[in-house]
Amino acid sequence: MEDYVYVLDYLPEGRGDLPPHKRIPLVYGIGENQFTLLELVPKKGVTFNIGERIYVGKDPNLRKKIAKIKGRVNYEDMTSTAHGELPYIILEIVKNQEERFLKFYNESPAISTRFHVLELLPGLGKKMMHDILDERKKKPFTSFKEMCERIDFLRAPDKLIAKRIELELTDPNQKYRLFTRPPISKTRR
Repeated sequence: MEDYVYVLDYLPEGRGDLPPHKRIPLVYGIGENQFTLLELVPKKGVTFNIGERIYVGKDPNLRKKIAKIKGRVNYEDMTSTAHGELPYIILEIVKNQEERFLKFYNESPAISTRFHVLELLPGLGKKMMHDILDERKKKPFTSFKEMCERIDFLRAPDKLIAKRIELELTDPNQKYRLFTRPPISKTRR
């Protein structure tokens, strides 16, 4: 369960593809821990900014803006605005949780004798992967900036993680899920 969600889109009049009598205000958000895509019902009289971090956890005293969590949604069920904001919000979450993702770089294991988890990061090839593995043996990474200083040609390790998270959210057929939950099966909805 997610305690905090970042707002991807706010529809004060509800979804335009629904008949008027079925429309209710909605917020689309992404959880900061498991990157869960959620559809939320706001409390009356509140407004939202895209990118805003809001509490959606179980404590009703802390839940100032959300009346209820309508449920999980898949990427294709969200609005085009939410799709457009998703990469920026994911990158912001990764930057805000640098320690968590440095731990991934420092501790990620091999999947098999020929394939390493790091190879699942879009844009990271075998040479770069071996450079990361060699450097982390010497000393664990302490920041993204330090990673870039220690590894030639590595730029923006935070963006590599963000791209992987985005791929896992947008492609329901991903075999490996490093950071996200599997999509909702259509039969459950």
